[in-house]
Amino acid sequence: MIRKATAVWNGTGKEGKGHLTTASNVLNKTQYSFNTRFEDGVGTNPEELIAAAHAGCFAMKLSFNLSAEGLSPEELDVTSNITFEEGTLKKSHLVLKAKVAGVSEEKFAELVKDAELNCPISQALNMEISVEYTLNS
Repeated sequence: MIRKATAVWNGTGKEGKGHLTTASNVLNKTQYSFNTRFEDGVGTNPEELIAAAHAGCFAMKLSFNLSAEGLSPEELDVTSNITFEEGTLKKSHLVLKAKVAGVSEEKFAELVKDAELNCPISQALNMEISVEYTLNS
């Protein structure tokens, strides 16, 4: 399986602008620029997209882990906070709010740790990864 996205950039790093398009067209010429990356401009940026990918991948991996244990999560709400400093991605801190009936705290912690280590995006990232969670049954 190959997934594809395209970036087009015009101009210098600070004054230029670009857009991103995914094969699915979920992103379709979505704007990004210096302002969206380093300030509060309208549009997206690479770090925000990595955060979305990491949150989504982790949530799906945890759901698979729970399903393998015969558990069905009602909701897994995951936020990835990406730390970008001095031109380097330093950390992804995942914050999980989970609603899962019938799972012990110990088993849930084990399944969360496995998802943290084994979701494909976690494995691709060369940075510190941490998870905090709240579990409601």
